Amino acid sequence: MNDGAVFSLWAVIGILLLSGLTALAMWGCPTYNVYSARMTGEAELQQAQQNRQIAVQEAQAKMEAAKMLAQAEVERAKGVAQANKIIADGLKDNEAYLRYLWITDVANNQKGNTVIYVPTEAQIPVLEAGKR
Repeated sequence: MNDGAVFSLWAVIGILLLSGLTALAMWGCPTYNVYSARMTGEAELQQAQQNRQIAVQEAQAKMEAAKMLAQAEVERAKGVAQANKIIADGLKDNEAYLRYLWITDVANNQKGNTVIYVPTEAQIPVLEAGKR
């Protein structure tokens, strides 16, 4: 074989190889695009499912926190009611103590020249008139 024949043989092989690679690329690009789109879609679906799960868990946590806060508020109200009952029972028949508290409150809150008017009837304070 001479050099021209070897060159033309390599040229034919190169052309065949190049056309084969071109055909493979023409077949492979659409297949790859479909594969890439499917993988992208699956990734987006997984991300959406994960975001949904996160949102559901956050909502559940908020609901549990609200229930616990409501229970704490109920317990606090029970404590206030019980304390009020104890105070009311302690002050039920103790008018002298209530009068003492009123006097000390007036004395402590007095600022400057405060005048306190006590209504009277026949020189007896009205608060006392019903008792005599």
